[in-house]
Amino acid sequence: MTTLPLPETPLYNHSLPAIETWLRNLGSIQDIEVLNCWTLQRTDWSAEIELGTDQIVVCYRAAGEAGQDLTRAYKYSLSRADLEAVILGGP
Repeated sequence: MTTLPLPETPLYNHSLPAIETWLRNLGSIQDIEVLNCWTLQRTDWSAEIELGTDQIVVCYRAAGEAGQDLTRAYKYSLSRADLEAVILGGP
């Protein structure tokens, strides 16, 4: 198992295996065909998480007032703790 850096560490200072471990710890499931895409299912919402080259893109499914998807992008310069808070905070 991969050891994670301190939560205050910017995500760009995490190795890819550490980021993948973190996403698994959040309860995300990796897409078996598109390895940089993950699905996170919660009781009242779900999200697709994409690991891009310079940011993480989170798309909350059918979360808008009219049932549309809500997409947010976060730079890897944010700490893992901050990213976790905004992602798990939901739409």
